[in-house]
Amino acid sequence: MSDLAKDAVRPALDTVDNAAVTPDEPQPYAELGLKKDEYLQIRELLGRRPTAAELAMYSVMWSEHCSYKSSKVHLRKFGDATTDEMKSRLLVGIGENAGVVDIGDGWAVTFKVESHNHPSFVEPYQGAATGVGGIVRDIISMGARPVAVMDQLRFGAVDHPDTARVVHGVVSGVGGYGNCLGLPNIGGELVFDSSYQGNPLVNALCLGVLRHEDIHLASATGVGNKVILFGARTGGDGIGGASILASETFEDGVPAKRPSVQVGDPFMEKVLIECCLELFAAGVVEGIQDLGAAGISCATSELASNGDGGMHVWLDDVLLRDPTLNAGEILMSESQERMMAVVHPAKLAQFMQITKKWDVESSVIGEVNDSGRLTIDHHGERIVDVDPRTVAHEGPVYDRPYARPAWQDALNLDSISTSAGKARFARPAGGDQLRSSALELLGSPNLASKSWVTDQYDRFVQGNTAQAQPDDSGIIRVDEATGLGVALATDANGRYAKLDPRTGAQLALVEAYRNVASVGAEPLAITDCLNFGTPEHPDSMWQLVEAIEGLADGCRELGVPVTGGNVSLYNTTGDPGERDSSIHPTPVVGVLGLLEDVSTAIPMGWNAAGLNVLLLGVTRPELDGSAWAEVAHAHLGGVPPIVDFAAEEALADLLTSARRRGLVAGSHDLSEGGLIQALIEASLRHGFGVRVSVDPVTERDSVDEFEALFSESTARILVGVTDRNLAAFIELAASVGVPLAALGRTTAKQDASIEVVGQFIIGLDEARSRFEQTLPSLFA
Repeated sequence: MSDLAKDAVRPALDTVDNAAVTPDEPQPYAELGLKKDEYLQIRELLGRRPTAAELAMYSVMWSEHCSYKSSKVHLRKFGDATTDEMKSRLLVGIGENAGVVDIGDGWAVTFKVESHNHPSFVEPYQGAATGVGGIVRDIISMGARPVAVMDQLRFGAVDHPDTARVVHGVVSGVGGYGNCLGLPNIGGELVFDSSYQGNPLVNALCLGVLRHEDIHLASATGVGNKVILFGARTGGDGIGGASILASETFEDGVPAKRPSVQVGDPFMEKVLIECCLELFAAGVVEGIQDLGAAGISCATSELASNGDGGMHVWLDDVLLRDPTLNAGEILMSESQERMMAVVHPAKLAQFMQITKKWDVESSVIGEVNDSGRLTIDHHGERIVDVDPRTVAHEGPVYDRPYARPAWQDALNLDSISTSAGKARFARPAGGDQLRSSALELLGSPNLASKSWVTDQYDRFVQGNTAQAQPDDSGIIRVDEATGLGVALATDANGRYAKLDPRTGAQLALVEAYRNVASVGAEPLAITDCLNFGTPEHPDSMWQLVEAIEGLADGCRELGVPVTGGNVSLYNTTGDPGERDSSIHPTPVVGVLGLLEDVSTAIPMGWNAAGLNVLLLGVTRPELDGSAWAEVAHAHLGGVPPIVDFAAEEALADLLTSARRRGLVAGSHDLSEGGLIQALIEASLRHGFGVRVSVDPVTERDSVDEFEALFSESTARILVGVTDRNLAAFIELAASVGVPLAALGRTTAKQDASIEVVGQFIIGLDEARSRFEQTLPSLFA
């Protein structure tokens, strides 16, 4: 926070009585991120000017990050798209800290993805670390044990001098915090693009496990119940934090923003996890809320707003690391590793005994009442007296103007696949050129092995990880007795979304859906993190609206509900009025799938020689926005691949049924880089080669050899099937309407290679060297 903004919350104690008799006292609302009309709205709600503490509360809670004021009107479309059938497995839906999904046998899982983008540019290590810590606490607050995390990372150009600073800090922060918590990191994404240069994306997902009866919600009910703040002490770090950072650009420069970044302590969070789980098991918690963005302002107002009465808080009883903090700073601080619980007086002693056992400091700071108000006293004076709903849930809602950008048509007409595009952008022809292009893509930063990153994460701690990076989905066993578990995958493609945000969002959805389906899991639900530019710019707002509507329509088509998520706006550098000032619109979608027994999950790639390699789905000449267009020609234009929801559903049905019958020995979905990238990755996974012909594809789908190898058409998966199961698999595919092409067979590990008959051969050692050396050469 800038010095000016800090001064805004450092006046002498400003009481409610004083505010009532000094209506004309100037207040620095603009420095706290409030617009003039928002400030006037607060005055109207209160019938007077706000106190300094009230102004601090409203400023953080009405920020874009906390209130969703620009996206709320459109996010309702997710609820409108959710049918009763889609709700059948939802135990908790949108509106709570995280959604909860029934997976059978009394078990449930909760999962959610959130962003910590701006803080991670200012201070990469702590920004990323506290992003992980925050999403973990969301999962704890639902009553669940966190069991896995994932990270979705996007950085600037690999050759930019500042990229290494951000990459090293973020990766170390994600790994350092997650590893110390003892949580396996089972998947994620890593993308480099110049659009993220001054605005990296650090999205983090957490998965938790609980029994149905253990669900906890964030509400303060029961007159006389005590409000307890427990965990780490409140300090000066993170004052204003993400709630202000996520509502601004960096036009004032990095140094002025640095004090707003939170500081994490993963060891404290690990103790807090175990303490919370024992508190839940003891039945001493009536309601609970984590403290993240907006800190005590958020926790008190949301608990009171969700309850059936009111709340009174004694701010003097908040345990502080820094005794010089004033009331506004205490309310705004986003110090990490803190929770707030509502506890019945009869259970207070037991609550305190458990927190003491875990050496977790706790303090009664308030009490639930029937006033319908949130009141806060400091030094014996009333400094806050508000309707909590106006702070937490009834802030400003904007239906901002939006319009298809004037430049969008030209971008879409600039196709690399038209006759004019083919004339402008040379395509590889013949075996040597196809081979060279395949290797060039394989070693490009966005397609190369991510092991330099993922090797810094613990993927198998706790012993319940069945699959993890680099597999298509992360798989976690929930019940050791039955093998019941879930698969998780996250995806996004900002290049596709730039070309068409509606289709781009749907492509993120179907790719994550397909990744889950490729292991044979039944897709159940999604979470999303919508990363977009400045909502006050009609171009960016149009992209957001299109993506939301596209996702809502896609979820309805696939029958998978949105359980919750996050919106991150103002991901913009430079002049918001410039076309190229915003990041590529990046809707990240996470899909959760069910596995009755994780030991039956289909593994990625080839794990034996002599398997029949089959390509499921149809290939079209779709190269706009592709990895080949980017790597070979630095080109972005045209229209993204077609989305075929029926074909994606049929693939999922096929793979789920095939897994249950044990018909598939290995699989790998097709996405960036197309067929050739998938063939190489499938071979590299276990070291078996493959010998294939693309003739069945070119002849059936009317594409040439280049298009067959590099097209990024969707709804396609490679599978390996034994001779014994081949006939049964082909019959099953026909029964659900999935077309397939028999490409060839896998080969032995000895001198393994990827051979495209009549075109080229790439030795597996050469492929592995090209695949694995890129990121270490850039960042190690």
